[in-house]
Amino acid sequence: MTTSRKAALPSERRAHLIQLAGDLFAEKGYRATTVREIADAAGILSGSLYHHFDSKESIGDEILSAFLDDVLTGYRAAVADTDDARAAIERIVRSSAETLHRHRAALAMLENDWSYFSGQPRFAYLRKAMKEIEKTWVQQLERGKETGQFRADLDARLTYRLLRDILWIPTFWRQGRGTGWSSGQIADGLLRLLFDGITTRP
Repeated sequence: MTTSRKAALPSERRAHLIQLAGDLFAEKGYRATTVREIADAAGILSGSLYHHFDSKESIGDEILSAFLDDVLTGYRAAVADTDDARAAIERIVRSSAETLHRHRAALAMLENDWSYFSGQPRFAYLRKAMKEIEKTWVQQLERGKETGQFRADLDARLTYRLLRDILWIPTFWRQGRGTGWSSGQIADGLLRLLFDGITTRP
């Protein structure tokens, strides 16, 4: 038991450093955050940080790749076993709300520093992942149009962008003061708005 506990400590330390760095990236911006600031937040010397990561880019890479892997895993599962476009969209919305809640730092990094990351060869996978995300949404929206579940005049790409951005916004809400909605409640609210609207029916 003692041996396994000792073996687990490095990975726990590494995860803690990633969390601290992510919080700083989200607050100050990735480019504005220095290795020294990350080390100071962790209470260690800058040189000690390099025992875990070879660069600040390595930390950013871990945060962003974990986020996108989580998103895409959820999206692929959402559409894997259904031909029902509405059911697939519901699953995508719920998966998005849960994943974004778990990866606030990564989302803030993309929101604040997308122009930097998208221009770096190391982060070329970001554009590929974003294309798959858009394709997943658009395919289901187009399928819903074809089956008559969704309006024939629906602009699938515009609808995707609107829904994606709406899902991103709650990630940046400050908690407390009546805004402590869970990811499930946010998904429920968006789905009611999307499929039922806000007007009463005759």
